[in-house]
Amino acid sequence: MSIDHLQIKQSTITDGKLQASNGDSKSNQPAELVHLDPWQKLKEYTDSRIALGRVGCSIPTKPLLKFQLDHAEAKDAVLQALDVDALMVDLSKCCNITLQELDIESVAKDSRENNKQEQADGLLQLFKVMSQAENKSDYLKRPDWGRLLSTDSATKLERFGNHKSYDVVIVMGDGLSARAIAENGPKLVAELIFLFKEEGWSIAPLVIATGSRVALGDEIAERLNAKMLVMLIGERPGLSSPDSLGIYYTWNAQSSSHDAMRNCISNIRTAGLPIRVAASRLLALMKKSHQLKLSGVELKDEQELPIVDQSQPAIKLL
Repeated sequence: MSIDHLQIKQSTITDGKLQASNGDSKSNQPAELVHLDPWQKLKEYTDSRIALGRVGCSIPTKPLLKFQLDHAEAKDAVLQALDVDALMVDLSKCCNITLQELDIESVAKDSRENNKQEQADGLLQLFKVMSQAENKSDYLKRPDWGRLLSTDSATKLERFGNHKSYDVVIVMGDGLSARAIAENGPKLVAELIFLFKEEGWSIAPLVIATGSRVALGDEIAERLNAKMLVMLIGERPGLSSPDSLGIYYTWNAQSSSHDAMRNCISNIRTAGLPIRVAASRLLALMKKSHQLKLSGVELKDEQELPIVDQSQPAIKLL
């Protein structure tokens, strides 16, 4: 059979729907180079890499370049060092408060009452500490070092926390995304400080930790004698979320604490969980934790969040 007797069909996409047209159509419109996917409309509701379309047997250039960009941003998020000085400036602006970096020699003997008075007068005391992972290479190769305070940092915190106690301590750790802390941390800290003061809780000096893993917060809370630990840390970046911040909450954190003793609120970022919603969820958890004197798998997040109005007509995705 010669090709002249074959009926060739061309597939085109119109408004996300697959249509077929005969090759002998009188309209001499050229076939589209990029073949879209019937699931194209789903892309409005997710950042997942779906319905990319195709060109021959490959994906189109645009989604390929987008993948390469997202991969580069995720890699940069992991390797980027936390700019602590810039973070302190943003903290001061967001909290509308003066930061006082602690000189351990001059304030180690201050009483708890003096600390509370200084905070009431518009000062927020702050510690800068680091883990035993002194650089990114060590941090990535030795996760265990990121869970332990450096000798100098441990000594400073222990001396300062001697004969003191606090209701809550907030720790800001770079984790696997310094970008997440830099972009979301200051606003979240400002929100949390406001809520904690409303509850009448005493707040320990803010701690900025570099080279940090989640468990580093346990050692910090233990040395500052804080009953409640709020660890803010940059999460492992995904290919669409290099700026995701996580909160890990622990009641009576100790160096021997383990993951089952923590509660986690994740994906806090502009395109994810809003900061105010995250802060509200955390406060509800902490109030319940304060009553039960526990955290982790035995503490459930029971806060009710707004749901989709069921009276509205369903969205037809396909």
